[in-house]
Amino acid sequence: MAWLYLILAGILEIGWAIGLRYTEGFTRLWPSVGTIAVMVLSFLCLSQAIKVLPIGLAYTVWTGIGAVGTVLVAHWLLGETLSLMGLVFVAIIIVGILGLKLVSPH
Repeated sequence: MAWLYLILAGILEIGWAIGLRYTEGFTRLWPSVGTIAVMVLSFLCLSQAIKVLPIGLAYTVWTGIGAVGTVLVAHWLLGETLSLMGLVFVAIIIVGILGLKLVSPH
C-alpha cells in the first residue's frame, strides 16, 4: 500500500507542478486554489508512504516521478521542447526509479 501512496503522490506532484504555470505567480484565484489543494494531497500521500518506506527512498522516487512526469506532460500538453538527449536523461531517471524499487525490501 505504501508504494501505491508513493506513486499517487508522484502523480499529484506532476499535477501541482503543471498547475503552477496556470497560477501566474499565485495571482489567479482558482488555479492557485486547485494547485495548493493538489500540493496538499501530494504531501499527504507522501506522508503515508514514509510511514513504511525509508524517507530517502520515498523522497527520491516521489521527486523522480514528479520530474519525469512534469517533463513529459509539459512536452505533450504545453509544447515545451524535448531533445533526444533530454529523452535519454529522462530515461536514466526512470531506470533509477525502477532500480530503487527493485532493491527496496518493501
